[in-house]
Amino acid sequence: MHSRYLHRNENIPVNPRLVAGLDLGSTGIKVLVIDEAGTELLIEQSPTPWHHGPGGTTDLEAEDLLATIASLLDAVARRLPEVTGDPASRIDAIAVSGMGETGFLLDEDNVVRAPAFAWFDPRGQQQVDSLPQDLRDRFAGTTGLPVGVQVSVVKIAHLRDNGLNLAGLRWFNLPEFVVLSLGGRAVADYSLSSRTGLLDQDSGEPWTEMLTHLGVGAEFLPPLVDAGTDLGAATGPALPDAIVGARLTVAGHDHLVSAVSGGAIPNDRYHVSMGTAEVLLRVLDAPLTPAARSRLADHLINSVRHVVPGQHVLVAGVKTGLLMRRALQLCDITDRAGRDLLDQRVCALPAGGPSTDGGIEIAGARNDDGVLSITVRTDGVNAAELFRSILLHGNDEIARLIAALDAEVAPARTTLLTGGWAGMTSVRDARAQVLPDVSVSTRAQDTAYGAALFAARLLTLIEI
Repeated sequence: MHSRYLHRNENIPVNPRLVAGLDLGSTGIKVLVIDEAGTELLIEQSPTPWHHGPGGTTDLEAEDLLATIASLLDAVARRLPEVTGDPASRIDAIAVSGMGETGFLLDEDNVVRAPAFAWFDPRGQQQVDSLPQDLRDRFAGTTGLPVGVQVSVVKIAHLRDNGLNLAGLRWFNLPEFVVLSLGGRAVADYSLSSRTGLLDQDSGEPWTEMLTHLGVGAEFLPPLVDAGTDLGAATGPALPDAIVGARLTVAGHDHLVSAVSGGAIPNDRYHVSMGTAEVLLRVLDAPLTPAARSRLADHLINSVRHVVPGQHVLVAGVKTGLLMRRALQLCDITDRAGRDLLDQRVCALPAGGPSTDGGIEIAGARNDDGVLSITVRTDGVNAAELFRSILLHGNDEIARLIAALDAEVAPARTTLLTGGWAGMTSVRDARAQVLPDVSVSTRAQDTAYGAALFAARLLTLIEI
C-alpha cells in the first residue's frame, strides 16, 4: 500500500477522506474505518444475528441483518467527529465483504422471499442425493466446487422443493444484498458467485444446465461484475448524514478479501484465514483444468475466481474454528479473558497426555462435517486437553489437504496466518507443526481492512 493516498494524475496529497470496510462474518459483523494514510481510526462490531434451530439448522432474517448494519453505521457516524476532531467528517466510500454460500432470494420488487441459510447449515442432503447424474458428474469440473449441502444451489433447490416458487426471483449473495439495500446497483460478484454452484469457471458465465435444473433462466443471477466495481451511492432517509452519498462496492468473498489486505499474495504462499472456517488459500494466475478441479474437489478443495480480476484461487477449508468455538461454549468460556487463560493452559501442557496417546479423540473438522464429536477413553481430560486435541485434529485434516494440493501445484514455501484464532499462541504453535515457515498478520481485522482498501480504490486513491 502507498504510504499516502494520491490522485493518480497528481503529485500532491488529496484532502483527507475516509472509507469503510464492512465485513459480514459468520461470527460477527464489523465496520472498520480508515483514513487516507491507511490508518485504522475506529471499528464497530456486533454478533451476526443468526437464528439457531434443531439439528444445527441456522438461518438469518433480512430485517435482522439490516437492523444490525444500521446500528453499526449509526455508531460509526456518532464516533467520527470524536476520532477525527472534525464535526463534518463523513464516509466517502463503503465496500462490503462477507461469507460465501449465504444469500437471499428477492422478487422483482426486491422483497426477500426466504431466510438466508448459514453456509454450515446441514439442510439440503435430499437435493444433493437427487441431483441428476450428468450434473453430478460435471459439477466439480464445471464449478470448481465439490457437490454438497454447503453450496448455494443446493439450499436454493431445498427451498424450491419445500414450496418456494423460484419464478421471477433473483439470487443475491449476502454482500451483494447489503449493497443493494444501501442503494447500490443489483449485481453478482464473481468471487461470491463462484461459491454458489451456478458459475462455469472456464466461461465466467452462469451454468445454463444447472439453472435449467432449478427451473430458472439466466436472469436468476444479476449481472456479473468484478470485485471493486462502482455500484453507485448510498441513499435513503434512514442512513446517517455521514454515510449518505458514500460510493458503494462489493469487495467479494471474505477469505479472499482478507488475503489482499496486505498486498499481492506470492504464488508460493499459503494465506490461512482462521475464522469460523479455517481456510488455506493459494493464488493462481490461470485456472486449473476441469480434470484437476475434479480431483481437488474429491478432497473438498475449491478452484474458483479471486477478488483480483484475472486471478484464480485454490481454497481448502476445515471447520476447526467452528469446533473450537463449540469447545469454548462447552467449557463455559464466554469472554476474551477466559479464552486467554485457556490459551495459557494449553501452552503449558507437557508433551504427551490424553490428546496424543489415544485417551481422547476428536472428529468433525472436515469441511463437509462441522459436528464436534468427542470420544474420551481416560481420566484427566480437562478443557486444555480438549482444546489441544481439537488443534491436533485440525492439523491432521490440514496435512491431508496439503498433500492433495501438492499433487496439483508446486508446494507452498511460506504461510501467513490471519483471523481471530491466530491471536492464540496455542493455535499458532499447532499450525507451525504442519504449515511451512509460519508468520502471523499484525492486523486484527484483515477482512474488514481489505474491504476498506476496495472502498479506497473507488476514490482513485490507491491500487490493490
